[in-house]
Amino acid sequence: THSSKFAKGMGPEMKNFYWQFGFGAFSVNPKETQKVVEYIRNQKVHHKTRTFQEEFIRFLNSYEIEFDEKYIWR
Repeated sequence: THSSKFAKGMGPEMKNFYWQFGFGAFSVNPKETQKVVEYIRNQKVHHKTRTFQEEFIRFLNSYEIEFDEKYIWR
């Protein structure tokens, strides 16, 4: 709820913002912002070698986030 309110408060063009059914959010160290920008720029390239699902599981594992896969993909 808080993130939706934050996004909607960013300006009139965001008034219809809603999260899709199911999502993952990761915080980023401000000093690593450029890495995130490069990651986004290269998504098409690295999604040719691994699926979104594979990548998402890799993120969860790399940050040692416990999960049950039956609750991730609905």
